[in-house]
Amino acid sequence: MNALPPSSGCASDLAVKKRPSNQTPILRERGQREVFCGLTGIIWLHRKMQDAFFLVVGSRTCAHLLQSAAGVMIFAEPRFATAIMEERDLAGMVDAQDELDRVVGRLLERRPDISTLFLVGSCPSEVIKLDLAKAAERLGAKHAGGVRILNYSGSGIETTFTQGEDACLASLVPEMPAGDPNGEQELLIVGSLPDIVEDQFLRLFEQLGINHVGALPARKSGDLPSVGPNTRYLLAQPFLAETAMALEGRGAQRLDALFPFGAEGTANWLRAAADAFGIDEMHFNNVIAGPRERAKRAIEHSAKQLGGKRISFLPDSQLEVPLARFLNQELGMEPVEVGTPYLHRKHLAQELELLPESVRLSEGQHVDKQLDRVREDKPDLTVCGLGLANPLEAEGFTTKWAIELVFSPIHGFEQAGDLAELFARPLRRRDVLKV
Repeated sequence: MNALPPSSGCASDLAVKKRPSNQTPILRERGQREVFCGLTGIIWLHRKMQDAFFLVVGSRTCAHLLQSAAGVMIFAEPRFATAIMEERDLAGMVDAQDELDRVVGRLLERRPDISTLFLVGSCPSEVIKLDLAKAAERLGAKHAGGVRILNYSGSGIETTFTQGEDACLASLVPEMPAGDPNGEQELLIVGSLPDIVEDQFLRLFEQLGINHVGALPARKSGDLPSVGPNTRYLLAQPFLAETAMALEGRGAQRLDALFPFGAEGTANWLRAAADAFGIDEMHFNNVIAGPRERAKRAIEHSAKQLGGKRISFLPDSQLEVPLARFLNQELGMEPVEVGTPYLHRKHLAQELELLPESVRLSEGQHVDKQLDRVREDKPDLTVCGLGLANPLEAEGFTTKWAIELVFSPIHGFEQAGDLAELFARPLRRRDVLKV
């Protein structure tokens, strides 16, 4: 397999001294953690895949987590549920596989519209070694022709919550049809995006002249795009390492790019595709000129509030590195520490090169040590999980909920101003409260 030449990108638009990403020192931390589990990803995945259903095999705690994260569903029946493991299941008094077969049978009878059913593992199901892979295979054969049954792990043991999406998408890759090895080159957008954002990207690719574009996940399970040696894929999210590996196992090749956050990150992301598909540079610039300029103007609205402010990211979603690059390069913020649960150097190579040399990078989590550094650094804004925000606010720190950045539309040109505003709002609130 021949490696693609690196995209020329738009790094020249970003005024920063670059450094090789493999020389970036990393503080690796292992200790007490403070993150949601991978089940949380169901909340955005079930909205994206319109004919899929997510059945969590777990405890009442798992059910309460999903209900709390999703809010109250009054006007529509959600496409997720929890098969609650009772004491008799855990004690081995009943056959858990038989119980699961019964629950799945009732679910499919009640919801015949389900085209893909995900059996989602949890901490409890994994502790008792319940083999959901075999269950999915057995149930898939039993209900063949009516529904596709897959499984993945949403367990919070040694994972962070966005890895739930990674595991889910990786389980879909073997189901993708094979691409024609003699056919035209195809582009694949990888990562769950709000429909409106995905549509914006598809329109831009169409205007560029890139016509064969698919998305993973697809909105309908029957519309899974093909994959093969002629597939070039762009990661829309930085936390999809397992999915990327699965795609490359099918012959697809990743296009190296910044992630599409902000005006310049989005331009670089689009340019990586344009370069791979031989799009004329003048045509590319003409297509993105308007949206890019709108994004820059929208970002300016928050620049006065954010420029020169110091920010620290505690590890949470794996979005931390590209968001720090965006805030530093396009809004003039100074990242003090950028912590992330897992750091994929290859996927984040361009992002790491554009971070200032002064930034402290950390991988993994040790809550107490990281909180001590926040107290010592005294940043203007700290991005962290829900469980840490209120205690830090009580100590006088201004915080931003990291999970809001996952649930909000933040990718692309048209959302660049909204993304900047998400960081400006806590500082504005702080200033108002001071008065």
